[in-house]
Amino acid sequence: MAIVSTAEAGLRAAPRVTILQLRAPGLDTRDLEQHASLLVGSSPVPVVISSRCDVVLACGATGVNLPERDISTRDARTLLGERLVGRSVHTVDSAIAAETEGADYVIFGPVWPSRSHAGAEPAGVEALARVARAVRIPVLAIGGVTRDRIAECHRAGAAGYAAISMFS
Repeated sequence: MAIVSTAEAGLRAAPRVTILQLRAPGLDTRDLEQHASLLVGSSPVPVVISSRCDVVLACGATGVNLPERDISTRDARTLLGERLVGRSVHTVDSAIAAETEGADYVIFGPVWPSRSHAGAEPAGVEALARVARAVRIPVLAIGGVTRDRIAECHRAGAAGYAAISMFS
């Protein structure tokens, strides 16, 4: 999963990924919806929007990824029906709760030190493995993931990874 902040960045990353997440907290709703609509209409891979179920519905995106302190997974599911609902988590308990509430996947991290999660204590590969063993839904690693660390993510049981700087 490439996490991008603009439609243009998403279209550049799309040939190298299986899914895109548009995460642009600095954009107002109108600009976010414009980027999302362009990306959804042009991307060869599915697009999820960070945190904004309203924008998902407005632009026809594949789903939403919710930060840990966002609306509940259940509420997002009520709003979005069968669309994808993912949750970013930082603990095993949060991953289990997300699965119990109906999340389709979780993004766990930061696994390693990361510029995009500055100040956050890295959880480590063992914590990633514990999360992957604790839930039946796919777990994506995030935070400091590099091409050299992808195999390590898979060995820990992650279904894949999410990255920001790798696709910048």
